[in-house]
Amino acid sequence: MEQDVLAELGRLRHKLPQVQGALVASADGLLVAEDAGGVEAETMAAMSAAYLGLAQQIALGAAYGEFQETVTRAAGGYVATFAAGTHALLTVLADAGINLGLLHHEARPVAARVGELVSASQG
Repeated sequence: MEQDVLAELGRLRHKLPQVQGALVASADGLLVAEDAGGVEAETMAAMSAAYLGLAQQIALGAAYGEFQETVTRAAGGYVATFAAGTHALLTVLADAGINLGLLHHEARPVAARVGELVSASQG
């Protein structure tokens, strides 16, 4: 499963050269796979899962339904986290020059496929 997830991450990075890295974590913060040189992937996985939990509560508190994605803009770029099924998440690190619409367009189906891969490996 890890190889299939890595292949998905590689395709995303190939389609979007502004993507500096990507990782997949379980909903409880364990690193599943990473293609994210330059960051501490295990720490990023744990933080992304914590952020996912908070974002889920915000979405529910606003009565807007299930969490789908969130984007953090920083001076040097973006960190986008997408729900990947019910058991995982996809975090994408992109430079400041990325087209956010294109990032969402390309990352959403990757998150869906990754979610299927992770769910299949658990069942």
